[in-house]
Amino acid sequence: MSTFFIEFRDPLFGIIIFFILVFMISISSYWWTKYSNKEKNKSLDKFLKDLKQTPSVAEMQNLISKGSLSIKSWMLLASLYAKNGDFEKSIEIYNELLKVDDGNNTRELMFLLGRTYFKAGFLERAKQIFLNILKNNPRTPEALKYLLLVYEYMRDFDSAFEVLEPLDELEHDIELDAHYLRAMKLLSDHTIQDDAKVEQLIEIYKKDGDLTYLIFEYIFRTDPQFAWKNFDGCKGEKLIDILWSLDASKLDLDIISKNSFLKELYTARGDIKEVTKSTIFELDVLINLEKRANATLSFEYICDGCKQVFPFSFSRCSSCHAIDTVRVDLLLVKDHYKNDFEENNSFQ
Repeated sequence: MSTFFIEFRDPLFGIIIFFILVFMISISSYWWTKYSNKEKNKSLDKFLKDLKQTPSVAEMQNLISKGSLSIKSWMLLASLYAKNGDFEKSIEIYNELLKVDDGNNTRELMFLLGRTYFKAGFLERAKQIFLNILKNNPRTPEALKYLLLVYEYMRDFDSAFEVLEPLDELEHDIELDAHYLRAMKLLSDHTIQDDAKVEQLIEIYKKDGDLTYLIFEYIFRTDPQFAWKNFDGCKGEKLIDILWSLDASKLDLDIISKNSFLKELYTARGDIKEVTKSTIFELDVLINLEKRANATLSFEYICDGCKQVFPFSFSRCSSCHAIDTVRVDLLLVKDHYKNDFEENNSFQ
């Protein structure tokens, strides 16, 4: 009996018991955590399954009022709906969240709702949301920026200029926005003659050299001679798609002969034979083909701000809303127009 008590008081025995207890607690904790996560996943899977069945507004309201998910989780879900283009569902969620919000997330929810209205094309509703935000929180730059976009899309340029004032007071750089809005207002004004527009657009361009694509796309289309007169040879690559599509009768060969890029471009197109190679791969291929193959250039447009690729040109990126960030990328493609033209003329 005394031997037993001696072993019980032995420090090694106590250490063994300690490690046994730690092991048992660890195992119990592991299995409890696993069971708890399993139950949570079941609950979440059931919730997502319910959402896949496209619940009605009443069902959505019931789910939100039950508090089965936190407001932040609902906001994330609404954001995913909007990202996938289901703006109606996203708007429903934001509106229901605003009804049950205790005031801590009101401004954020209203901003997200206004932004979703804007993306969905409900400009008037978006405008009212952003104005409401600014009424209570006038120093909210993100709301001001989206309100600026709303007015621009609505072609209400006078109101857009008014939004620039508080942005300037908040120390945001508005110079490019001001030039852009002035140019857009000018282009949208049908009471001004084309020659007057051209003169005013060049004035805007000469201030900082911004909006090259927007301004010269219009001028080359309406007055090519004036465009060549004010053409900046350093920005030829930025306008390559415009220059490539110009009719041969509208080319200024004197200016082209003095610019290496233009000589490469129009040699590749077949209008002149001034060079034998180009530093631009696509032009170099076309120059060396010398029309022996049925190839031409196509273009896609990349935003230098967000790197999104578009099949059409733009002055303001529809993704990140940056101004004057378009970059033209060249593609070698089959010249389908040439085939059609040759087939139509083969019967003559």
